[in-house]
Amino acid sequence: MPDGPLTASMNIENHVPGQPKIKVLVTGASGLLGSHIVEQWLATGADVRVILRSERSTPFLDQLGVTKFHGNLTDPIACRFACEGVDYVCHAAAKVGDWGKWDEFQRDTIESTRQISEAALHAGVKRFIHISSTSAYGHPDDRDTAINETHPLGENIWRKDPYTLAKVECERHLWKLSHAGLPLTVLRPSWLYGPRDRITLARMVGNLKAGKMRLIGPGDNRISAIDASEVARAVVLAASHPVSLGQAYNITDLGEITQFDFFGIMAEAAGLKRTTKTVNYPLAFYASVCMETWGRLVHPSRPPMLTRYAAWLMGRRLWYDNTKIRRDLGWVPVVDYPTSIRRAVEWYLKDSNMTAVTKR
Repeated sequence: MPDGPLTASMNIENHVPGQPKIKVLVTGASGLLGSHIVEQWLATGADVRVILRSERSTPFLDQLGVTKFHGNLTDPIACRFACEGVDYVCHAAAKVGDWGKWDEFQRDTIESTRQISEAALHAGVKRFIHISSTSAYGHPDDRDTAINETHPLGENIWRKDPYTLAKVECERHLWKLSHAGLPLTVLRPSWLYGPRDRITLARMVGNLKAGKMRLIGPGDNRISAIDASEVARAVVLAASHPVSLGQAYNITDLGEITQFDFFGIMAEAAGLKRTTKTVNYPLAFYASVCMETWGRLVHPSRPPMLTRYAAWLMGRRLWYDNTKIRRDLGWVPVVDYPTSIRRAVEWYLKDSNMTAVTKR
């Protein structure tokens, strides 16, 4: 597969010389999904700016040649300055992960979303694309039918579950703001992976190498995981499509795949044997509750080996319906799971090797 962005036919045509360029602001651009969103917009010829919290080195973004603004998303002045003259705002910034203090999620997810959305409304942008999550649905019980966009938000939210609660609160605020005139579209991706993922891939490949990887349950359940580049394609498709205004879309998989096959392909891509070791799902979930309780008492800043969310994500028996985004926007994945997973693992192994050499 090529190393560059995976593009497809879009409603936004490539830039025509002599015409004003589309101006796009991307938040969270130094993260996994945000970096892919930047890449996709640049492929259309758009003028891309990003807002970064710190002035630390961002070699990937520097290489792409984006315009960088430094400021905190909780600062209303910085947000208004960044949104000035922008056509589209793609908001991917949030506190990532299911572990941390509530005030961190309140600041980095909820308050940041409030400030950048209100700045976008004030600036009169053409569209505000918010990257939510299937976590906004809460933790529905296992079921035989897929969850679509009509499902209520915030079902069965667990105690001390700040990530899920923050995602729900962000959406509730944005839908209220849409009634005040914010031209809103919401995308709800599931578990993200792909090139430039230094968190999930490091944990999974590390566990596979160490022989610690376990399938949660028998491994025959369907996994909802999506390549970040595919979500980025959907962002660009949704931005100017009139049908997407005021709509939410699930974007959660590249087709059907089981937990066993997902991690099996990952193992083979890393040159390892597929794992066949399993652990009972209820036992794994109970163990994760104990680990979280102990972790909050002993190491509150460091997530335990297994969290409730991770156990549920891998062992649950439910999935999400992508019919709406396929019908409305014509989104169809341009990669399959074997290609996508191999590409992600190959990137991770190359990146980790380069990092190891640099540290010598």
